[in-house]
Amino acid sequence: MDTLTAKTGTQAAAKGPGNGARGGADSGAEGSAPHRIDESRRLVIKIGSALLVDEETGSVRRAWLDALADDIAELRRAGVEVLVVSSGAIALGRRHLGIDQVRPKLEEKQAAAATGQILLAHAYQEALARHHLTVAQILLSPDDTEQRRRHLNARATINTLLALGAVPVINENDTVATAEIRFGDNDRLGARVAQMASADTLVLLSDIDGLYTADPRRNPDARHISDVEGVTAEIEAMAGAAGSGYASGGMVTKLAAAKIAGAAGCRMVIANGRETHPIRRIDAGPDQGGGRCTWFHAGASPLTARKRWIASSLAPRGQLIVDAGAIRALNAGKSLLPAGVSEVVGTFERGDLVTLHGPDRVIRGRGLVAYASDDARLIAGLKSREIETALGYRGRDEIVHRDDLVLADGRAAEEDTPR
Repeated sequence: MDTLTAKTGTQAAAKGPGNGARGGADSGAEGSAPHRIDESRRLVIKIGSALLVDEETGSVRRAWLDALADDIAELRRAGVEVLVVSSGAIALGRRHLGIDQVRPKLEEKQAAAATGQILLAHAYQEALARHHLTVAQILLSPDDTEQRRRHLNARATINTLLALGAVPVINENDTVATAEIRFGDNDRLGARVAQMASADTLVLLSDIDGLYTADPRRNPDARHISDVEGVTAEIEAMAGAAGSGYASGGMVTKLAAAKIAGAAGCRMVIANGRETHPIRRIDAGPDQGGGRCTWFHAGASPLTARKRWIASSLAPRGQLIVDAGAIRALNAGKSLLPAGVSEVVGTFERGDLVTLHGPDRVIRGRGLVAYASDDARLIAGLKSREIETALGYRGRDEIVHRDDLVLADGRAAEEDTPR
């Protein structure tokens, strides 16, 4: 069974009351953190409305956002790629439009989001412009993360923005979302974005400094947990109810996010975002004003988790027959280019799973294809520079990128036939 560990300064652990796992109080005053934010390669920061928007005035907390922008700039200088998943559009838009009902109608929320997104994007643009960082806004719906073709489109956009040095600021597309299809909270959205972007760290900035054995607002004996190996039933039983005010998420949704992130090979941390420089405080020692937080472990790296998903979770829709030169390239860890494809079998769409076969028809791998079958037939055998002429548009140079490809171990071709 997965275990729960709460580390103290002496690394001692005491039996937690009734949870069947190891636990202990964490003062946060001694010892070193088990993880560090600045060791991340790609980081997703989720920010709730209650942190970003002043509930009294309905405006952005500018000083807090400027301090967060300082933290992001520090990470960027350290070589960390940063994505921001931000709530706040509805909260900003409601005040701006004069929507003051406690429970606004769905169409009023959508109208507020349409106005608030402009205000939200402008606030991030101003805060990060002080560090000469470019902001890019992305609005996502649940289908964008769950349908493979849309997932690949969004993933490609995110990767391109990061390669160009931009900071993507992402929110749910509340202007078109309905109660039935919403993510429901931006904790889960943050985890889905981390999964999509193959991030290795997800930070949930909250109004609480992590997971406790019970709701600390109601139970003075609740103990802080600093380190969680896995989200078990015992861990889930510790979760409290959703917060109040503008916040829509609670510990229940944060644990759901931890499950999603962990399965994608992404570690997660819950930290108190109320103070200024909230990211810097996670890595800071107690003598530098650092605060407590809760880290959730990941079982594998993001790339390993993604390749496991490709290898075992999808049914193939077609086949690509490749030549001997392509086989050598694949074995060397390279992507599959159109020039190495000699035949396309089956009917499939962009983003579908296909199996890769050598000239002997033995399966050599599985991967997510970057072109639909009709287009794949048109570019099979061509150099990448000839793709635009053949198709009338410029697509990806690779027909299967190496990050979307898993090599096989010589299984027979008939084991995976297109449906």
